[in-house]
Amino acid sequence: MRPSGRQINEMRKVEIETGVTMHAEGSCLIKCGNTHVLCTASIEPRVPPFLKGSGLGWVTAEYGMLPRATNTRMRREAKSAQSGRTQEIQRLIGRSLRAGVDRVALGERQIVVDCDVIQADGGTRCAAITGGWVALKLAVNQLMKAGLVTSDPLVDPVAAISCGIYAGQEVLDLDYPEDSEAGVDGNFVMTAGKLIEVQMSAEGSIFTRKQMDGLLDLAEKGVAELTAAQLAAVY
Repeated sequence: MRPSGRQINEMRKVEIETGVTMHAEGSCLIKCGNTHVLCTASIEPRVPPFLKGSGLGWVTAEYGMLPRATNTRMRREAKSAQSGRTQEIQRLIGRSLRAGVDRVALGERQIVVDCDVIQADGGTRCAAITGGWVALKLAVNQLMKAGLVTSDPLVDPVAAISCGIYAGQEVLDLDYPEDSEAGVDGNFVMTAGKLIEVQMSAEGSIFTRKQMDGLLDLAEKGVAELTAAQLAAVY
């Protein structure tokens, strides 16, 4: 039995509210159970120096957790003193979102996706990627509406979900009580039924190829549900 009472293949309730900030070109608040992440997308008329004159666009991301997003207060991170975990997660978000972007169609501009965790209960990086795509899509819609982009540069939705082995069972969408005790923990980033990135690690027990396949099957189910929620939010 899972601590939440969910079935092994059952997601937490997912809610995506769009247009939650007045200034960002794209924004949403994504709630995956008790994990809540605010995602905003900001369009900038420039690209990093290494892309200047290339005609290619760029998508990057920043990630952070508010001090009381967790059970005990964390110190607020300054950009110059970010933890290794924060840097790793924001790089993951950036490269995951870029995997679903036609950078030629985007044109020589940059979109920065900011993901701020308001409340954490496991799966914050996955929620940030899933909500980050929604914010990115809304920002791109603004470019298309203004005629600055002629074709949609977002090829397919990008979403992410956690799966793991808890109490000897393969389970979908780990919350914190499960994540903290899981024998195997994994994050799956996918688009259109294809893998973008898989992060898997043994957290106390090793796993078999058969179990890995089972986790992939769960991830495909979860990402399909997330993609449906994303599309419902942006159309």
